[in-house]
Amino acid sequence: MRVHKLFPKIKPYRKGYLDVGDGHKLYYELCGNPKGKPVLYLHGGPGAGCTEGSRRYFNPRVWKIILFDQRGAGRSKPFCSTKANTTWKLASDIRQLLKFLGIKKAFLFGGSWGSTLALVYAIKHPETVTGLLLRGIFLGREHDILYTYGGGAEEYFPDAWERFVSHVPKRFRKGKRGVIGYYVRMMQSSNRRLAGKFAFEFAYYEMALLKLSTNDKEIRKDLKGFSYKSMGFIESYYMKHNCFLTKDYILKNIGKIRKLSVPVSIVQGRYDALCPPLQAWLLHKALPRSRVHFATAGHASSEPEIQGKLVEEMKRIGRVVR
Repeated sequence: MRVHKLFPKIKPYRKGYLDVGDGHKLYYELCGNPKGKPVLYLHGGPGAGCTEGSRRYFNPRVWKIILFDQRGAGRSKPFCSTKANTTWKLASDIRQLLKFLGIKKAFLFGGSWGSTLALVYAIKHPETVTGLLLRGIFLGREHDILYTYGGGAEEYFPDAWERFVSHVPKRFRKGKRGVIGYYVRMMQSSNRRLAGKFAFEFAYYEMALLKLSTNDKEIRKDLKGFSYKSMGFIESYYMKHNCFLTKDYILKNIGKIRKLSVPVSIVQGRYDALCPPLQAWLLHKALPRSRVHFATAGHASSEPEIQGKLVEEMKRIGRVVR
C-alpha cells in the first residue's frame, strides 16, 4: 500500500493577531496559495496550538491554508487563559476570523478536539462550510469524557492510568469527575510549580495513550514539541464542564450537516485509546454519505497510516471541493 507523505515545509506569507474580544487576541497565519481554495486547520486539545507540521497536509499550490491558535493556546494571548473560553466562543472566533480574512466559505480540517470544534461550527454555520475532513473523532459526550478520564482506558493502559491517578489522594477519586476535578484544582493553584507538575502529568497521560507503541523517553521528547501547559490546563477545564455542550449535542443536531451536499471524510485509528472508534462509526452512520477509513493506528496524526490517509484524502478532496 502506498503511503502518502506530508508536503514539504513551508512558511506563512501572512501572519498576525486578531482581537476577538473578551481580552483575547488570536494568532493566525496564512500559507500556500493566496488564491487557492480556503482550508481551515483546527488543532486539538483544547489548548494544544498549531505547529509547523500542521501546514504540511495540504498541497500549497491548491489550498489557501489558514491556521490559528485557539483562545489561550499556542501563540494566542493571553496564554493559558480560560476566561471567556468556551466551545461557543471558539466557534464564534472561527466565524470572526473568516470574515476578517474576507472568506465566505472554507473547508474544515480537524483532528481530535479539532473534529469536535469543526462539527460544532458546521452545525452552527453550515452555509460557510465546503466540506470536512475529520480525524480521531471526539463527540464531546459525557460518556466520551468519562471513558478517557474516568477509568475506561485503564483496561488497555493500566500503567498509564495508575500513574495518572497516583497523584490524586484516594478521598478525591470518588464520583464520576473526582480525578479530573482534582487535576483542575491543582492546575489552578497559585503555586506555579505545583500547577506545572499537574499540567505535565495530565499531558503525559494523554501522550501515553496516543500511539500504538511508545515509551517514557519518547513521551518526554514529544512533550517538548508543544505547549503541554496550556493543553493540560485548558483541556481539563473543558472536560470538567462537558465541553460546554448540551447532552449529545453533535449527534442531535447533525442533520444540519447532513443536508449539505459537501464531502465529509473520516479517518480513525482502529486502536485509538483516547477516542475509541465507536465515535467515528456513530458519526459515519449519522452522515451516510461520508467516507470512513479505519487505520491500523492509535490516535496520533503522526502515525504513518493516519498521516498518509489524511494527505491522500486532501489530494482527492482538492479535486472535488468547490
